[in-house]
Amino acid sequence: MNINNNHFEKNTFDAIVVGSGISGGWAAKELSQKGLKVLVLERGRNIEHVKDYKTALTDPWNFEHGGRAPLDIIAKHPIQNRTGFAITESTHEHFVNDLENPYLETKRFDWIRGYHVGGRSLMWGRVSLRLSDIDFEANLKEGIGTDWPIRYKDIAPWYSYVEKFAGICGSRDGLPHLPDGEFQPPIEFTCAEEHFSKTIRQKFPNRYLIHGRGAHLTQPTAEQTALGRASCQSRDMCMRGCPFGAYFSSQAATLPAAQKTGNLTVRPHSIVNSIIYDEQKKKAKGVRVIDERTGEWHEFFAKIVFLNASALGSTFILLNSTSNRFPNGMDDSGELGHNLMDHHFRIGAYGETELFKDKYYKGRNPVGGYVPRFRNIGTDKRDYLRGFGYEGGARRYRQWAGEEEFGASLKNKQTQIGNWSMDLGGFGECLPYYENKVELSKEITDKWGQPVLRMDAEFKENELKMRVDMKNDAAEMLEAAGFKNVNAYDDISYPGLGIHEMGTARMGHDPKTSVLNKWNQVWACKNVFVTDGAFMTSASCVNPSLTYMAMTARAADYAVKELKKGNL
Repeated sequence: MNINNNHFEKNTFDAIVVGSGISGGWAAKELSQKGLKVLVLERGRNIEHVKDYKTALTDPWNFEHGGRAPLDIIAKHPIQNRTGFAITESTHEHFVNDLENPYLETKRFDWIRGYHVGGRSLMWGRVSLRLSDIDFEANLKEGIGTDWPIRYKDIAPWYSYVEKFAGICGSRDGLPHLPDGEFQPPIEFTCAEEHFSKTIRQKFPNRYLIHGRGAHLTQPTAEQTALGRASCQSRDMCMRGCPFGAYFSSQAATLPAAQKTGNLTVRPHSIVNSIIYDEQKKKAKGVRVIDERTGEWHEFFAKIVFLNASALGSTFILLNSTSNRFPNGMDDSGELGHNLMDHHFRIGAYGETELFKDKYYKGRNPVGGYVPRFRNIGTDKRDYLRGFGYEGGARRYRQWAGEEEFGASLKNKQTQIGNWSMDLGGFGECLPYYENKVELSKEITDKWGQPVLRMDAEFKENELKMRVDMKNDAAEMLEAAGFKNVNAYDDISYPGLGIHEMGTARMGHDPKTSVLNKWNQVWACKNVFVTDGAFMTSASCVNPSLTYMAMTARAADYAVKELKKGNL
């Protein structure tokens, strides 16, 4: 995308958006379309849609190392490398250099980041699910944490609003605890998935395999094609960047829409250090920025500030925004940095079936299927709180060749397609624990002289009890559907690797127990809004990105109305 430099000399805008990922792109779109002059500050380099997706169209055989990351690249990504996360020759440029972006760990935390224009909207899993009142009411009913200040009815129209623009494929399934949305046609099941879906509906009345709800265009609207977006090609190479604009990303959707208004300025290589607080006016007046390349400091000014730097990035900025009014960071509740949540996963089961050997599939489904939560719903009561869902799907793979095989035997086996296999991987909810936290380190600084974050979070007894069911239920369903050689697994999950960091600047009813009010405003500084994962009051078990989008659009609408009234 084009970088607009027209406003750099005066450094003054109507709104500053920190971060250009999923929520930051939405803030930029909404605020600029409502007539505000908007500056987006991104700490990393620019990535231009299509042009800078360097490996998006590269055939597997044309990678120098066969797709595997060479040792010099692996050495720069020790966090991702220790997790087994997919740092490859084709995707490594979208992930941060861990050595240049350190953090401390009181307990292990696998922080997976992408510092560039578009942020993790270029690499996200694209599963797009709505929270429901079972999620918004859980804290209050169970006496956990603090109550959400909103309910499903408050956010439902904003879910619809962002779904129509982003483009979400899926099926309408009529489940009250997983509300339907504004869907484009789903990506079809494979025959093995269809068999599994029908079988478990017959054998388990409250369990379903539904079509995955994903941010992939299957029937683009006129608005989407006008932005240059096209239907999903079922390549399943999404982390390389999608030159078709088929999946939702800031580059393909929100930033181009904002750019069309003429109101958008994007400044990459801009590390936001802190918010500038005006002691006399009792509100924020701008931000302090370090140029990533030169180390020079700059100040930018605006009437409102939206923090969308990711949950931990935004919390860092709030913690680091000290002043006479805020000696410990921009918060009065003592909750800033606390209640860190992520989904726990890497658990489930897989198996194979000898059915459908005469059938194959076309393309590679990037969405798969989804089994919505069925534990602790209705009359089902477990010895833990909340629940989990499964993501998964069925494919056919080449037959596995043993290590002892070579020559003609190896070649022959590798040309034969094996049985259909299916995997169900669970994603479970983590409760909001006050002691799960991040804080500014007093021990080390980064290369720009800033304190780094110290992570201190873990999954506790409730999550560990839940994982027993997550593993056993997956195996039970596969066996019930006739799958053989079923293997249940638990590969251990540490906070961070779910890449759904949430909760460190939570919303609430009361400034004594929460950082933000129901409009995502900082209680103590109401022209600062936080609409990334930091605002989450509880985690649910569903993927949270769609909620970030909807809450960002809602907060932007409110902010502009309040600005026009002179209240900000």
